[in-house]
Amino acid sequence: MRIRAAVLRTSPVAKPYADTRPLSIETMELAPPQRDEVLVKIAAAGLCHSDLSVINGDRPRQTPMVLGHEASGVVAELGPGVTDLAVGDHVVMSFLPTCGLCPSCLEGRAQLCGPGQAANGAGTLLGGGRRLTCDDGTDAYHLCGVSGFGEYAVISRRSIVKIDKDIPFVDAALFGCAVMTGVGTVVNTCQVRPGQSVAVLGLGGVGLSAVLGAVAAGADRIVALDIAPQKLEIARSLGATDTFLATDPDVVERVREATGGGVDYAVEMVGSAAALETAYKITRRGGTTATGGLANPNARISLSPVHLVAEERSIKGSYMGSCVPPRDIPRYMSLYKRGRLPVDRLLSSTGPLEGINEAFDKLDRGEVVRHVIVY
Repeated sequence: MRIRAAVLRTSPVAKPYADTRPLSIETMELAPPQRDEVLVKIAAAGLCHSDLSVINGDRPRQTPMVLGHEASGVVAELGPGVTDLAVGDHVVMSFLPTCGLCPSCLEGRAQLCGPGQAANGAGTLLGGGRRLTCDDGTDAYHLCGVSGFGEYAVISRRSIVKIDKDIPFVDAALFGCAVMTGVGTVVNTCQVRPGQSVAVLGLGGVGLSAVLGAVAAGADRIVALDIAPQKLEIARSLGATDTFLATDPDVVERVREATGGGVDYAVEMVGSAAALETAYKITRRGGTTATGGLANPNARISLSPVHLVAEERSIKGSYMGSCVPPRDIPRYMSLYKRGRLPVDRLLSSTGPLEGINEAFDKLDRGEVVRHVIVY
């Protein structure tokens, strides 16, 4: 079938994207779903810094590629072997397909699925194939097995979670990355308990989702840090008890003083080595520093091994919020429906596919938390 999609032809691309147009809206050929695959009519797709990092070259990927890994939609066609979904079902996509059979999946750590990560690295679906072809005959790559910046997408069944039909598509899309990663880092990776203290560094969609997760987990002290004053205001409106400008040269001392020596858990969601070092410095003795931000692969941090030993400190990575998508997305949506995860408040704006380059400029400048493409 013929579809319109936003195609990245090369990377890195200079800013501003409104001028350089890294994403071209093209007509492509989308092959039908094969075994264990599903054709999804995309309804909404969020813009995320992970997409931006492919455009700016921080995370090199194969091109041409259709970006977009945070999306919701409607099942339009089932490939052979898919018997647990029906045409018309509403779904959310996970940005990592999980095979269910590898050692990581079998021990409940689907976020580390080996075949899923290999497929994402190769720019293919879980089964190894590609279904997108450009008008010049070139096969295009899939981002994270989703490629949600198109009108339709063929997606592995193992990337799809069925959802209730009463959840708006725009809100639902955010659960595929921002909510799953942010909330999951707090409740799965860190396992925050009521009464504990949490700091979140970086208040984009993922970071503010972590703030919501800390509130839902019953954290007593929730500290939010960012370079943008307006994002600190949003964090406070969502439940942060303390906010600090990350550009303050004395921010570490101020946070430690305000929290009596540091927080139990410091969560870095910037994707910056410097931010991770700051997170480590504001973590108390015996506490845990977690990072869900994807920094440039060449970035390095400098920490004292003595502190790790003498203060029994922990540093943890969190990929996909340590989530098992079919288990956790329904849980988080249940909290959303009960008003305990007001995900809709993360939405800054919506717009058509044609405005995607301008929207990425706004994301890069920190002017939006989440902009969602609607079809």
